[in-house]
Amino acid sequence: MSDAAPAIEIQGVTKRFGDVTAVDHLDLSVPPGCLIGFLGPNGAGKSTTIRMIMSIIYADEGSVRVLGKTALDAKDRIGYLPEERGLYRRMRVRAFLRYIGMLKGMSSRAADAAAAGWLDRLELPEALSRRCEELSKGQQQKVQFVAAVLHDPNLVVLDEPFSGLDPVNAALLSRVICEMHEAGKTIVFSTHVLHQAELLCDRIFLIDKGIKLLDDDLEIIRSRFRERIINVELANGTRLPEIAGTHARDEHKDGAVELHVDDGVDEQVVMRSVLDAAPVRSVSLREPSLNDIFTRLVTEGPHT
Repeated sequence: MSDAAPAIEIQGVTKRFGDVTAVDHLDLSVPPGCLIGFLGPNGAGKSTTIRMIMSIIYADEGSVRVLGKTALDAKDRIGYLPEERGLYRRMRVRAFLRYIGMLKGMSSRAADAAAAGWLDRLELPEALSRRCEELSKGQQQKVQFVAAVLHDPNLVVLDEPFSGLDPVNAALLSRVICEMHEAGKTIVFSTHVLHQAELLCDRIFLIDKGIKLLDDDLEIIRSRFRERIINVELANGTRLPEIAGTHARDEHKDGAVELHVDDGVDEQVVMRSVLDAAPVRSVSLREPSLNDIFTRLVTEGPHT
């Protein structure tokens, strides 16, 4: 992206908890201005890595630099939404956000103004005067997001930011994240919602069992894993025979079949063969989604 120093640089980082290696010799360089999705199955080491980035815990081996320093030294330039949510439940939202802003070096007046602006942007202006415990789970999630970005940080680290949000509010938060990215912020977020990551990110970082499987720009990843897949929705009770020109098939319980087209084979010929072979409701062509790539790498490993 640029020749500027990385916003985050992890080199050879390992973290163990007893006999369990949560993160294993991990390397990661996040360019400034990047929006990177940090992906992995449960127990992959995502939250452990994020906690090391934030200097909440420390690596047993290797080094972590954030904005050229440790996260503690750069804390006023970093916004962090942790996986473990926490509000001062009896406090009113205005007082809570004012307190958080002042911890980040803001004046009370500036914190109040920023809180009002952010809650309005997130379509929750009425929350300012309410106690945190009076809010729904999704509303609390919005307030905690505001707490992470209130001080206009250069780097924003979000651990499962869409947790607890309904589809409408998840789409709203997605738009806000995109706007922050367009404004030049560096954003790192972990998520299990691969669809959100595919829509938002320009870079993907995937780990499993603490080991890096994937780390590249999204367009390069799509090019690397480019494949033609034909989706077939069969009529009730119908089975699809073997189709020439395909090398693999995935069959689903609902009767849908996915055919993987061989290199050098015209996909239109394969689709016509499908139509001739069995009664179908629909036939369509697509390329692998991020979910397909994720599943392949996690189940088969990085070198298949």
